[in-house]
This record gives sequence, C-alpha cells and structure tokens, in this order.
Amino acid sequence: MAGYDPRPESVALLEKLVTALKARGIVTEAEITLRQNIAERANPETGARMVARAWVDPEWREFLLRDGTAAAEAMGVSMHGNPPLGVLEDTPGVHHLVVCTLCSCYPRAIIGYPPHWYKSAAYRSRAVREPRAVLAEFGTVLPAGIQVRVVDSTADFRWMVLPLRPEGTEGWSEEQLTAIVSRDHLVGVSLPSAAQKVSRAA
Repeated sequence: MAGYDPRPESVALLEKLVTALKARGIVTEAEITLRQNIAERANPETGARMVARAWVDPEWREFLLRDGTAAAEAMGVSMHGNPPLGVLEDTPGVHHLVVCTLCSCYPRAIIGYPPHWYKSAAYRSRAVREPRAVLAEFGTVLPAGIQVRVVDSTADFRWMVLPLRPEGTEGWSEEQLTAIVSRDHLVGVSLPSAAQKVSRAA
C-alpha cells in the first residue's frame, strides 16, 4: 500500500503535454502551481469532518446527501474544476464500496491523493467481481444479510461514503468522531470503530 515512483516514460509524456498546453496558452505555470498547492493541502481529515458533522447534525446530513459539492464548499474546500461530489449513505442493510473501474477517479479535493492499491488493476477489477473478498482483505467481514453496493467513481462524478456511526460513540464531540474516520472508511473498504483512533499519516 506504500507509494511508488512514476515510470520515467510517463513523466516524460506529462512534461510534453504540459509544455504543449503552455505553448497554446491553455494553462499557465501559475495555474499549475495553484492546483498543485490545492492538491497537496487536500487531506482525508476534510472528509472525516464532513462525516462526523453528519453524525451529530441531521440538517447537515441531509445537506451532505443532497449536494456533496456544496457541502464540501461549506467546509472551506474549493471544488472549482472538480467533478460533482456524491455521498453514499450506508444503512444497516446496505454497505457501499467505491471504485474507479477505468482508472483512478477519486474525490481528491476532500480525501487527497488515492492510495496505490486504489489505482491497481487488481482492486479495480476484483471490487466489482468479488467485493466481499476484497473487503475481507481489508479486515471488513459483513454479515450475509447486508447488501454490498459497488459504485463506480468516474471523471464526471466522484463519490464518498457516509458510513454508519459506530456503537459506543454516543455523546462524543465532532472532534472525537472526526478522529476515528479514515480515508479507507470514506471509500468503504473498512468501517470506523469507537476503539480505534485514525493515524492521519496512513
């Protein structure tokens, strides 16, 4: 699950593309730097705060489910230039798993860069064919009666999961709840727990 270095030929191709876009006046160095800075600041904590607030504030939860993009903007995240954000609410009978079957479409504005496994061909294909087996490899074993709904994140629409609030968190503050929500919970490969505080360095 660790990061990896891009292939030299991919870097060379990207540099050629950027040079061509600059030469045609389609993009400037300042715009590229701005987008890079926004991407570097993106962190799963943003998505975690959105989830924690939904757990304690019914009106915010409805807002988040109705318009994820507007909710992210309300949390101070610039969604300019990003595809719309949809939010999938888990229920006692339905669990959601997010995948991009084509490449690596991911809600970067609110979670940051995708992990290497999310972009792998194995995850992209197996999440659709055998989602329960994939979930089990992340330590998530769901009862047979729970439906697993796999949702494809695309270039036109990105998705995040609103997981169920864990038992044992009654009376917790938003800050406490935020601390138990991770990147993996936001794409549905694992479930938050009252017993485990998330390491943001993961």
